[in-house]
Order: sequence, then structure tokens, then C-alpha cells
Amino acid sequence: MASIAVEVFDAKSVSRSIAFLENINCDESVMAIKKRLSQKLLLPINQIALRLDAKGKNLKDDLTVQDLNLPSKGAHLYIRVLGPQIGWKTVFLLEYLGPLLIYPIFYLRPIEIYGPDASRYPMSYGAKFALVCWSFHYAKRLLETQYVHRFSNATMPLRNIFKNCGYYWAFSAFVSYFINHPLYTPPYFGFVQVATGLTGFVICEFGNLSIHLLLRDLRPPGTKVRKIPIPNANPMTLMFNFVSCPNYTYEAGSWLCFSYMTQSLAALIFTFAGFYQMAMWAKGKHRNYIHEFPNYPKHRRAIIPFVY
Repeated sequence: MASIAVEVFDAKSVSRSIAFLENINCDESVMAIKKRLSQKLLLPINQIALRLDAKGKNLKDDLTVQDLNLPSKGAHLYIRVLGPQIGWKTVFLLEYLGPLLIYPIFYLRPIEIYGPDASRYPMSYGAKFALVCWSFHYAKRLLETQYVHRFSNATMPLRNIFKNCGYYWAFSAFVSYFINHPLYTPPYFGFVQVATGLTGFVICEFGNLSIHLLLRDLRPPGTKVRKIPIPNANPMTLMFNFVSCPNYTYEAGSWLCFSYMTQSLAALIFTFAGFYQMAMWAKGKHRNYIHEFPNYPKHRRAIIPFVY
């Protein structure tokens, strides 16, 4: 099959022809077809998704025409216009910058937020350590986004920025309001509880970073290569022997230790909300690993060793 012609229909209105592309070689990629459509329709390339079926999944950019098994005559594809997009990296930077700026406001400006009587109540050491831990976590996330993570999906819908930022920013204000409140009750077991929670938090943060560095090294720059992650020389990566997404395991551990350290119901609510979302992500990634790699370790769970 030297070359074919492909008619492109609207995925939302399948009888509506959008474009007719000629002389498409069998070794051309989906991305190459997108570029043709981008020029023809005057659409940004990141707003174009192609499908074999109107209600099917979006085709991966690196698939070729030969991979799609299109017929030599009457070949057709469906286009889905995604609307305004924004880079994943930009969204993550905005998500994490908010908590880094919002949380300290309640610590630094208690009189303006809680009233003039707030000055009569000294800030507890638990609240001080909470500020340090919270700030460290989101500063770490910003640095990881900038220098560690390699994003396989270049963009997401612009509307997602309001949902994603709203979640992080609102929870930052919610947690900070109660931990820095003048009537905040220090942990029942005092400094021992704070020190124990702080130690666990630091260990889990280091574990989370270790997993992110290992995952980065699995994917060469500028590629979408996927491999089965296995532990390296760093003992914190041994968690890969038990779960598919130990970065989420450590992340949940960090916030559980933070909640214990602060003895804050608001922090615990934030922890459970985050864990629920991470568990859903982990389940999806675990399922993808099993589907993609026939030799994937069968004893691994998604996020909780031996359980889930």
C-alpha cells in the first residue's frame, strides 16, 4: 500500500465531512495527519484528536497508518476538536504555587483573619512545624514539576485549571485556617507526637522523591517509552516490590503523618480526600501496567501493599 486517501468526519456529527486528505503514506504517523489537518482547518494541533470510531478512544500520536489497518479505498477517521488547551506543566505549577502562598497567610496575619484577640495566643510549635512541612512539600512539588517530571500528555483542557487549582487552593485555606487558629488545640501527646509525625513525614517525602526520580530515569527525554518500574539501589524504591504506584503510597503516608503531627481534623479530611483520588489514579495505572506488560508482577497491588 503506497499511499491512500482518508476522509475525516466530525466525531459529534458522523455524517459531516470535515476534510479529505490525499497521498497519505502507510508509514505516516497520526501526528503527521494531525499536522495536515491543523494546516487545512487552521486549528492548533493540540486541539485535534483523531479516532477510528466516533465514540472510540483518541489515537496515540506515534501510531502509523499501517498500524491503523485502514483500507486502501474508503478509509476514514473521526476528528474531535478538544477546545482551548493548556500545558500540564503550567497547570501543575499553578496548582502547587497556590498552597505555597495561601497557607502562610493564616500563620503570618492572624489578627487580620481571626480578629485582634488572636495576638493573645502564641503560635504553638505544632503549628510552626506544620507550616514548615506544608511549605516544604509544595516547594518540592514545584521543583519536581520543573526539573524531574516528564509529561507524556502535552496538554489538558483549559477548563481543568479551575477544577484542579480550586481543589488545592481551597484545601490550603481550609487546613491552614484551623491549624493556625488561636483556639487550635496542640497534640495530646505533646512534642513526642509532633516529633513522631514529623519524622514519618520526612521519610515519606524522601520516599516520594525517590520514586519520582526512578520514574524519570525510566523514560528518556522527549519520548513516551514505558517500562516496568523495578527498585534500584535506593532502598526507598523497594516499595515497587509491593505496589505499582509507590509515589502515591508515600504521598498518602506524608499527609497521614502530617495529620497525626497536627492532630487536626481538617488535615485528616484533606488526607482522605487526596487518598481517594490517588487510589483511583493508582488503580487505573495498575490496570494499564497489567494490560500493557504480560510479564507484569502479579503480586503487586495498586497503592496499599497486600491490600489494594
